[in-house]
Amino acid sequence: MRILWVKANKILPVHSGGDLRSFNILRQLALHEEVTFLSYYDEPADAEYEEKLQEQLPGSVCVSTGRRQASMMARGADYLWRLPNAAPYAVSRFTSDKVRQQLNRCLSQQSSDVVVCDFLDAAVNFPTDLAIPSVLFQHNVESEIWRRHATNGSGVAKKLMYKMEFSKMWRYEEKTVRRFDHVIAVSEHDKEIMTAWVAPERVSVVPTGVDIEQFCPAQQPGQEKSLVVFVGAMDWEPNVDAVKHFCAEIWPLVLAKIPGARFKIVGRNPDRRVKALASSSVEVTGRVPSVVEHLREASVVVVPLRIGGGTRIKIYEAMAVGKAVVSTTVGAEGLDVHSGKDIVLSDTPEDFAKSVAALMHDAEARRRLGQAATELAATYGWPRIGAKFGQILRGVIGDSSRKIQATLKQA
Repeated sequence: MRILWVKANKILPVHSGGDLRSFNILRQLALHEEVTFLSYYDEPADAEYEEKLQEQLPGSVCVSTGRRQASMMARGADYLWRLPNAAPYAVSRFTSDKVRQQLNRCLSQQSSDVVVCDFLDAAVNFPTDLAIPSVLFQHNVESEIWRRHATNGSGVAKKLMYKMEFSKMWRYEEKTVRRFDHVIAVSEHDKEIMTAWVAPERVSVVPTGVDIEQFCPAQQPGQEKSLVVFVGAMDWEPNVDAVKHFCAEIWPLVLAKIPGARFKIVGRNPDRRVKALASSSVEVTGRVPSVVEHLREASVVVVPLRIGGGTRIKIYEAMAVGKAVVSTTVGAEGLDVHSGKDIVLSDTPEDFAKSVAALMHDAEARRRLGQAATELAATYGWPRIGAKFGQILRGVIGDSSRKIQATLKQA
């Protein structure tokens, strides 16, 4: 099977949940299939990135748009300039004639069996008509994220912007989902939302995976500190909202029960709002070489998300390490988890704080929850996930071939 896979933004180094999912599935597919990865990014040419990508995914094609990272003021001006566009800014800002030309060359010069559009933002550069079967890999239902932004946003101007972007995203996403022959979602919840737009048989689910070799329990368990940990990319707005909410509404309640507790926010690119949360009981680490040791130190891992879509790889990673996890229902949405058995789900600040404090007090309860979590995570290794993804791609190719043959017979 010959696969052309198209993705916006650099995939290395692998940090965000979406990049982890894409990179690991790509590596699994490349073990058995012929994969061409088209990677494009909004920066001047980066020889080091392109060299590392060739090492990890040989045969990759890179496109640098040459656009430099914009300042906040420049991004604001760019947003206003693109405001009349029907497409939401989160998508329209990735438009590139250079990328479109390269994608068309790949489609015309290579005899690919199927093309994968990775994330909704890459679709903006896809041609309207494709001669080969096409698959949209939806890590999130993006309009759901914007809907929740519009609901939870603060400030009149920001809420107005969120509502407008939600409206644009909803229309664009519905239209784009219908364009592709097949859609791969990461949860049954996301599939259910998208089947309002397309027939259920055109949407398949490939769950989130985890690297169970890297993320494994400590050799000497029970050495946890009086520490609560949150892990996530801190330049992603739902994560920023989560830690702000946790520090303002939940953490004081935990400290009232456990005065010596500490909270550690682990993740790259924390903005000023996140850095401002640092205190005598709150640490903001920024980028770290590996999150594994930070997870192993924790008594409890928290996922207090109020906004989001798709599924959180960070939960399976914490579970694979054997940690007790407390999450909101939104945070664990779409995952095969069971509250009270392998995770604790709490949705009010009071309940969330009570759950965290109770687990920090009770080492045996943490051990039982962590053991069940590890056993569950072990069933979601990347080889299994990659195999399922490949099986779906082969099915899409087969369906397309049968349709062509049926059309020829009718002619």
